[in-house]
Amino acid sequence: MKTIHNLIQGSAAWHQHRATAHNASDASAMMACSPYKSRTALLKERATGITPEVDAATQARFDRGHAIEEIARPLAEAFIGDDLSPVIGTTDDGYLSASFDGLTFCGTIAWECKSWNESKAQVVRDGQIPQADYWQCVQQLAVSNAQKLIYTVTDGTPERTVHATLLQSDVVDDRAALLAGWEQFDKDLAAFDPGAESPAPAVAAPVESLPAVVVQVNGALTVGGNLEDFGAALRTFIDRIPKKPSTDQEFADAEAATKALKKAEEALAAAEDGALAQISDVEVMRRTVADLKNLARTTRLATEKLVAAEKEARRTEIVTGAQAQLDQHVQALNQRLGTNWMQRVAGGFGEVIKGKKSLANMEDAVAVALTNAKHDINVLAQRLEANRKHLVQADGDWIALFADFATVGAKAAEDFQALASLRIGNHKQAEAARLDKERERIRAEEAARLEREAAAKAQQEAEQERLRIQQQAQQEQAEIAKAQQAGTLAAPVAQDLAGLVQDKAVEDVAGIDAQQAIAAAQTSAAADDGQTMTLGQLNARMETMGLGKISAATLEHHGIPFTKERAAVQITSGNARRLMLLLSMGYRKLADELQAVAA
Repeated sequence: MKTIHNLIQGSAAWHQHRATAHNASDASAMMACSPYKSRTALLKERATGITPEVDAATQARFDRGHAIEEIARPLAEAFIGDDLSPVIGTTDDGYLSASFDGLTFCGTIAWECKSWNESKAQVVRDGQIPQADYWQCVQQLAVSNAQKLIYTVTDGTPERTVHATLLQSDVVDDRAALLAGWEQFDKDLAAFDPGAESPAPAVAAPVESLPAVVVQVNGALTVGGNLEDFGAALRTFIDRIPKKPSTDQEFADAEAATKALKKAEEALAAAEDGALAQISDVEVMRRTVADLKNLARTTRLATEKLVAAEKEARRTEIVTGAQAQLDQHVQALNQRLGTNWMQRVAGGFGEVIKGKKSLANMEDAVAVALTNAKHDINVLAQRLEANRKHLVQADGDWIALFADFATVGAKAAEDFQALASLRIGNHKQAEAARLDKERERIRAEEAARLEREAAAKAQQEAEQERLRIQQQAQQEQAEIAKAQQAGTLAAPVAQDLAGLVQDKAVEDVAGIDAQQAIAAAQTSAAADDGQTMTLGQLNARMETMGLGKISAATLEHHGIPFTKERAAVQITSGNARRLMLLLSMGYRKLADELQAVAA
């Protein structure tokens, strides 16, 4: 909100306030857009406190403007639909000030009134604010925070009253540019040296008139006159022309000299024509006149070219100097950012000096353009800096995803944050998928490695087991052969045992306990009392023990001798025990095979 000041216009307190405040009425001059006051003149006024005296004519114009304002206020109130009161206000920090021709009670609408001017009226009819008053209106909106400003050009009559509307929402960027302009103005004011100020507008110094050219022709064909004196004066005059003008004053003097030389050319031609009208050609006179005319002309042309060249050099110097300052500013900002995200900015200074005749006006226009350009790139640097900081998050710095940061980093904060969220999210998803794929690859490789190692270990163990079984079979066969040679093991039993051992060795099945089998076989042979039993009796005992039944085919398979009496199969008790031994070893072999298959 603004701060209202209870000041009476024209009072000492009012003048004191205006002398120290950043006034809206000075905004156009500060921005070098005022046709009435240059930026340099405003700097001088603020630095010295000396303001131009108001003469009677100017005061009369001011008084008429105030009178028109009072007459036009009801017309503006009717247009707005609300009452208006003239007030003086500042921003809360007191930095900006504005005098309002009118402000509504609620402060939502401001009014600025200008006396009738047809050229301004035409701009307003086109819906615009004249450039000379635009920055004043922007500052009024900045001070008041009004929603809109009504700009009126009028002579107090309805017929010659036009309005234009400037919305607060239309001047957001220009408010920032205005503030940057005042801040630069304060810096220039602090460095302003009144003793080194620019001279007054250049006016050509009075040019010493060359003597009149007189050529007389007497009857005796004698040529008189003052050509020699004129030639000496002309040469002296030429020597005083600035050889390399560098200031507005020297440029003005040189340009005035060219005009005097032009007149000298014309005077010489006229004198020659006058002499020729009196007498026929006099060779010496004509050569002298021709030489002097040529001297005046060539010097004039050379001076004109020199003036044009030096003016162009000074224009170039002003423009390139401003561009160099802007380049240095960009470089300093890049150093602050830590990288060259900001590219070189063309200040467009050549455009702003177009149509400017004096160096002072060029310098003022370029100074404002430079301030505006610095402000724009400062805003860009702040945006880049803020967006860069946004990329440093709790889970890391994501700048690697923004190779185009110099471009996208210039986006508004909301737009950039949305883009950053999208890129970071996509990267995280892609990275998660990559890590999952990598983990799956590692898991598969590990599983394959373990499988290879397990297979190699199983193969190694199987080979070791095969060698062990072969060694065990050899030992068992040796023991069986030894028992047979000692007569403690019957040949049929020995053969059965040897065959079983061989089968198990070939099939890589764990060996039988040879000592236990030999002992069992020897016990069976020793206990053979020659008694017989039928196959039915043997099956009955096996079924009682849950061992199932056998048939004569089983006896034949194992080579067990038997007899038949009355269709009953009979075997001796010793052969029955031999059969049980063979069956038990067969069951053991089968159990070992089943264990091997399960493994």
